[in-house]
Amino acid sequence: MEYDTIVIGAGSAGAILATRLSEDPRRSVLLLEAGPDYPDFAQVPKAIKFGYGTDTGNWNPVHNWQYTARATDKIKRMPVPRGKVTGGSSAINAQIFLRGEPDDYDSWAFLGNDQWSFERLLPYFRKLETDSDIHDDFHGTDGPIVARRWPRESWQPVDEAFHQACRDAGFADSPDHNNPDAMGVGPLPFNNPDRVRFSTAVGYLSQSRHRLNLTIRSRCTVHRILFDGTRATGVLIESEGEVFTVEGGEIIVSAGAIASPQLLMLSGVGPRDQLDAFGIPIVKEAPGVGQNLRDHPIVGMSWRHKERMEYDPSVHGGGVALRYTASGSDLRNDMMVIVSPIAFEREDRWDFTIDRSRPIEVRMTGVLDLAVGSGEMRLASTDPNVQPHLDYRYLDEEFDRRRLRDMVRLCVELSENEALSKLLGERVFPTDADLESDDALDDWLRGEVSTGHHVSCTCKMGPPSDPMAVVDQFGKVHGLQGLRVADASIMPDCIRANTNVTVMMIGERIADFLREGS
Repeated sequence: MEYDTIVIGAGSAGAILATRLSEDPRRSVLLLEAGPDYPDFAQVPKAIKFGYGTDTGNWNPVHNWQYTARATDKIKRMPVPRGKVTGGSSAINAQIFLRGEPDDYDSWAFLGNDQWSFERLLPYFRKLETDSDIHDDFHGTDGPIVARRWPRESWQPVDEAFHQACRDAGFADSPDHNNPDAMGVGPLPFNNPDRVRFSTAVGYLSQSRHRLNLTIRSRCTVHRILFDGTRATGVLIESEGEVFTVEGGEIIVSAGAIASPQLLMLSGVGPRDQLDAFGIPIVKEAPGVGQNLRDHPIVGMSWRHKERMEYDPSVHGGGVALRYTASGSDLRNDMMVIVSPIAFEREDRWDFTIDRSRPIEVRMTGVLDLAVGSGEMRLASTDPNVQPHLDYRYLDEEFDRRRLRDMVRLCVELSENEALSKLLGERVFPTDADLESDDALDDWLRGEVSTGHHVSCTCKMGPPSDPMAVVDQFGKVHGLQGLRVADASIMPDCIRANTNVTVMMIGERIADFLREGS
């Protein structure tokens, strides 16, 4: 079996790459996915089709890798959900359709990746979306992914009250968080029109499945990439208990920021000490593989409802968020707070199987959108089915702790605003004792911080002069031929937003590089 292009991973970037590359009928494309595929939309499980609140299947191991990680010295097994299905994490995520700050992408360009400035990327953001609400030069009107905002008449009372509290505190109204100049409080964009989650499987693969030059194979585990010297020539795949070798003219790894560096290491591309420890022959020493792990630390604060609420999480409305710059920070919009009714107790916050249709608490979730701390991913086994070690190292940096402390205190102040205090009862956590001092609050944060589900940067792009850069700005692995990486792992740093839109853009951008011969 031989193909012009093999794409490993049918997720947010991989499904787009396969769709765009197969537009050329002369190019044969094989798209490999470890999880299941649902080519018939009518057969898509509700949890994948409609999102949270309809089923517990989006935490089912059939659709989710169910990784765990060390977050801090107090949290040793933090759940890290990642999609294991066509559409990848775009098929199990919260559907928040938010771009990063222009400065995020301009900083990538400044680091030696001049093809990734915001000016160059804006056409790709527009190309992938259809914004149902806003039509201007910054938004697309005919892309495969449909975005919208919950109309104000559907907002929950806590959404309205939070919006008013933020406005009273001096924050601007922000009706379009994807405008490059946006800052303040307003509705988040979501890619779920009519509650249908527009994953890349829905938006992209649905328009390319019929092509004779595109082969989609699900439930395939890639054991390693095969090389002839320094040229990638194919992949070793296990499917239904059988092992196959498939050859490809170009191999694109789009397995995500955890599985992509893991696969590179299993194939002999990575830090020498890790490869030697597992007896893996070195194809290319690449010390940056698995390093520079970035994510968005989040912390939740909860209050009881004063009165019992009726709540349907499948049509919850609102999705109101505050984006602002932390005091003393020169990183614009480095903080975000999202308000929502939450239907579980504090001790159940990581139980994804419980019924969330009856809210018990109101939650303000604070997000540190540009942490300076970073972690690492290390191999745990030569078996591709064994998850690697993940150490996020949250809150090791004082700047990160200070910004989260200030965010917690801001949320407490907002809760005391008249509009919110009418709805909120007792504050559940943090307690008054947790707020007594910086040290007490730091201790609470270390026990409560969790993942924003935006793991990235573990195969960062950069010029050859950067010893930790794994790929160049075209996604090509330094020192190797016929091998690229295209997913969240190639970001040099995480962005100040949910990552899914940016990963989709990466798929579009690198598809163009390939078509142009770059």
